[in-house]
Amino acid sequence: MSRSTPPSPVLSIRPVLLPAPDRGTDLAVRVTAPTTGTDRPVIVLAHGFGGSMTSYDPLVDHWSANGFVVVQPTFLDSSTLGLTPADPRYPVIWQHRVDDLVHVIDEVDTLVASLPGLRERVDTDRLAVVGHSWGGQSVGMLLGARVLDAEGRPGADRTDDRVRAGVLLATTGVARGDLVPFAQEHFAFMDPDFTGLTTPSLVVAGDHDQSALSTRGPDWFTDVYHRSPGARHLVTLHGGEHSLGGIQDYASTATTDESPERVDLVRRATTAFLRTALDVEPDAWAEFAATTTEPVGSLDSAPTTPLRSGLRGGDLTEGSAA
Repeated sequence: MSRSTPPSPVLSIRPVLLPAPDRGTDLAVRVTAPTTGTDRPVIVLAHGFGGSMTSYDPLVDHWSANGFVVVQPTFLDSSTLGLTPADPRYPVIWQHRVDDLVHVIDEVDTLVASLPGLRERVDTDRLAVVGHSWGGQSVGMLLGARVLDAEGRPGADRTDDRVRAGVLLATTGVARGDLVPFAQEHFAFMDPDFTGLTTPSLVVAGDHDQSALSTRGPDWFTDVYHRSPGARHLVTLHGGEHSLGGIQDYASTATTDESPERVDLVRRATTAFLRTALDVEPDAWAEFAATTTEPVGSLDSAPTTPLRSGLRGGDLTEGSAA
């Protein structure tokens, strides 16, 4: 969407329930969409641990107002469901998350039809996935990442060819030897192999994001950019912690690094990337990267990219050289 185009009004519906007998609980989903326009692309958004389909309004509001249909499933780890470690599904919730994402993509036509008049205005072939924190690991598997077992062998390949692009927000990195003992015991699945992640992706990380699960520093959250062939760009938020300025909610008490400027940069970067990656506006990313000057973030790009930006890394700070 060009700068001169005003944001679209949006509508949202929840919950849309998808039957899921093998899951034990129907899959609840929220759908948010602009009220006008045609050939609208789709974003499937995966929440972090404990979140739900009502999370991430600062992003959802921006994306939908700028032409995207946003689909948000509620995973079994959501605090709204109250599952405990005694539940037999609990140890494999990470697998249920990926299954839920596939189920949502399988039923995307049903979901968009839940808003009257929307189905004929959506191009479901233009589909991207976005995930924050644990949600980043979940969508990363659809992009080509795999989980290593105790012997370091890659597990199941869950790559989904229907997904054309991805955004990984504060997504945990390689875990071999770097997880703290608690995480090694309870989150053994947090051991990704990114070498098969070939789907074009944008990575966003905070340079003050210190996880209690890892002995590494904030660079842990940039592993996917450095270790996968598909991650084309990295936006680093200066002073950003795991909330990336407050993307999970408006005025959330869980935000440790509140910054409207960081949130705005995440919104604009992700929107520009997805508009180009999904062939909505071929020059959106190049324009963003070439014209944006930010005291709150920096940009690095891979040497080659199909997104036509033609850019390498550059500081998004006023007066810095590209």
